[in-house]
Amino acid sequence: MPLSSLLSADAIASAIKDCQAPDSFCPKRFFQVCGLTKKTAQDIKKVFGILDNDESGYIEEEELKFFLQRFSPTARVLTDTETKAFLNTADDDSDGRIGVDEFQAMVQS
Repeated sequence: MPLSSLLSADAIASAIKDCQAPDSFCPKRFFQVCGLTKKTAQDIKKVFGILDNDESGYIEEEELKFFLQRFSPTARVLTDTETKAFLNTADDDSDGRIGVDEFQAMVQS
């Protein structure tokens, strides 16, 4: 399922444009701009499933690097600094990965 089936293409484009510059990505702002914060818990879980590229039930650091590209294939890769900050923001249990509940909590916070 493509993310464009859950979020508008215009909102995704705006969110990608908003963080084009290296080290300008802020997960909470990105979720607001792309419209994810207004979605239901079920839709947020669907987005998580799309972002969990290896279907492990978690989004690991390697998957986070390519987070923006899951929304738009031409988007940039997150910097190491952004990737680590993103992980630290969402990883409530400090296991080095983001579970669906942690992702949902971050999106809805």
